Amino acid sequence: MRSSLRGAGAVASATALVLVVAGAWFGYRQLAQPACSGQVQLTVAASPELAPAVRAAAAEWVADGAAAGGTCITVDVSAADSVDVAAAVASKHGVQLPGVGQPGGAVVTPDVWVPDSSTWLLRLKSAGATAFAPSNGGSIARSPVVVAVPEPVASSRLGWPERKLTWSDLLRQVSSSKPLRTGIVEPTQDAAGLSGLLSLTAAASASGGDAQEATTGTLRALATGRSALREDLLARFPRSSDPTVLASGLGAAALSEEDVMAYNKGKPPIPLAALYLEPSPVPLDYPYAVLPGVDPAKQSAARALFKVLTAPEFRDRLAERSLRAPDGGWGEGFKAPQGAPSPAGGAGATPAPGGNGSGFLDPTAIERVVSSWSIATQSGRMLCVIDVSGSMKQPVPGANNATRAQVTVAAASRGLNLFDDSWSIGLWTFSTKLVGARDYRELVPINPLSGNRSRLEQGLATIRPSNGDTGLYDTLLAAYQEVQNDWEPGRVNSVVLFTDGKNEDADGIPQQKLLSELKRIADPERPVQVVIIGIGADVSKAELESITEVTGGGNFVTKDPTRIGDIFLKAIALRPNAPR
Repeated sequence: MRSSLRGAGAVASATALVLVVAGAWFGYRQLAQPACSGQVQLTVAASPELAPAVRAAAAEWVADGAAAGGTCITVDVSAADSVDVAAAVASKHGVQLPGVGQPGGAVVTPDVWVPDSSTWLLRLKSAGATAFAPSNGGSIARSPVVVAVPEPVASSRLGWPERKLTWSDLLRQVSSSKPLRTGIVEPTQDAAGLSGLLSLTAAASASGGDAQEATTGTLRALATGRSALREDLLARFPRSSDPTVLASGLGAAALSEEDVMAYNKGKPPIPLAALYLEPSPVPLDYPYAVLPGVDPAKQSAARALFKVLTAPEFRDRLAERSLRAPDGGWGEGFKAPQGAPSPAGGAGATPAPGGNGSGFLDPTAIERVVSSWSIATQSGRMLCVIDVSGSMKQPVPGANNATRAQVTVAAASRGLNLFDDSWSIGLWTFSTKLVGARDYRELVPINPLSGNRSRLEQGLATIRPSNGDTGLYDTLLAAYQEVQNDWEPGRVNSVVLFTDGKNEDADGIPQQKLLSELKRIADPERPVQVVIIGIGADVSKAELESITEVTGGGNFVTKDPTRIGDIFLKAIALRPNAPR
C-alpha cells in the first residue's frame, strides 16, 4: 500500500512539474510573440505528394502563433488531386475542360489551391473562365518531368546512363519496327502526362515530312498504352528481369521525378531509370494560387503562409517528399536519381522567391494538343454540315485571302486526319434552294471511316460556295433527324455545323417552329449533341444559343476565321462522354 501511495505521489509530482513547465512555456510565448485576436481559417488544397510538407510547415507556423494584421490564423490543409479541384473550379465558373468531366460531390473549392502544375491554371483560363483570376501564382516546389524506363531496358536499348537523349530519339524508338512499349497517364487529367505529350508531339511536328501524320501517329501510339490512374500505369512496369517479362512490360512513360523516386523507394525488383530528355519538358511547378473571391482577411493570411512555404527551411521538408525547391535546388536528404541535373549549390542553397511557373507556357499549344488528344482517343458518330452560302466567298486576310469556305474546308480536312477508323462521319452542305426547294445537300452519308475516308476527302475537295443565302433552320432540323434516325448506342451522336451567318430563308420554318420541333423529337435515351461553329461578325450568338439550349452541345463563335481549326478541335473535344 505504501508502495502504491509512493507511486501516486510521484505521478502527482510529475504532473505538477509538467503543468509548471507548460505554464512557463505558455507565458514565454505570450511575452515573446505579439498578441492576436479573432481568428481566420484558411483552407488549402495541395497536390497529394506535396500536401504532407505543406501541412507540417503550416502546423508548426500555427503552433508558433500564426497571425496576420493582428488576427490569429488557423490552416486546414487537405490533399486533393489536381484534376478533382480543377473540375470543381471549372464547374463553379461555368466552363468545361476536355477530358476532365464533372466534379465529385466531396470536392470543395479551397481558399488556396496548390496544383502540381501551372497548366491547370492556364487551361481554366483558356476554357473561358473569365472570372478565374487567381492571385500570387508563385511556385513553392518543383519536380522535373522525366521519361521513366526500367533500368535494364534503359541500359540495353537507350544507352543509359552514358548517352544523352532527346525527345526525337524517343520518338524514333516509339515509331520503330520494334517499337518501345510506351504508356501515359491520361494527359487531360495528369500534368506530367500532358508535359510528356507536349514534348513528344513537338518532336513529331519537327520530324520533317508530313508533320500532321507524324503527330497523329504519335497520339495513337501513346493512346494504346494510356492509363486513367498513375498507380495503374506504374503497375504495368516489369517486375522481373526475365527477357520475356521485360519485352511484354511497359517500356517508357512520362512521369515526374518524384514519381520515379517514390517508386524506387519501394525497392521494386526492377528499378526505374529517370531519363532527363532534351529539350527539357514543362516541369511540375506547384503554383500557389489564391482563388478569386477570397475575402481580404484570408488574402492576408494566404500571403503570410506563402512566406512560410518559400522560406529556406521549407526545402528540407520538400526533400523528405522527393521534391525540389522552386529554383530546382534541393534540401538536405534529397537523393537525386542517376543522371539528374545538379543545380549549383545543391543542399543549402538559397531558394528562389517563388517565381511564376506559367511564364514559359503557351496556352494555345496546350489547348491544341489536349483537343487533338481527346479526338484521337475517343470515338463517335458525326454529321458535318458546312455553310456554302454566298457570304462564304469572302476572303480572309489572315489566311492569304483564302475564302471563308476554303478556310473551313481546310479545318475540317485537318480534323478528319485525327479521327481513327472507328468513327462514323457524314458530310452535308447547305445554303438556300440548294437541291430544288431544299436547302441542304448530302455529299457523303454517315458511315464508318474505315470505308468512308476517301469519299469524305473527295467530298470536301468539291465544296464551293453558292449564290444563295443561309438556310439554317431547315438544315439543322433535317440534320438532327438524320443523326437521330440511325442513332448508335455507346457513342456520342452529334451534328457539327459551320456557318458564317444567321437564318435567311424566308420560305423555311421560323425559329420558334424549329425549337418546338427539336423539343418534340428529342429523346433523352437517344441524345444528339449539336455543335455550331459560327464564323465572322454576322453570326447571331443568341440565335445559336437558343438552339443548343434545347439540343445540348454548344456553340463557338469567332470573328477571326483563321481560328476555325483550333475551335473545331476544341468543340469536338468538349463533347460529353457517350451514355452507357
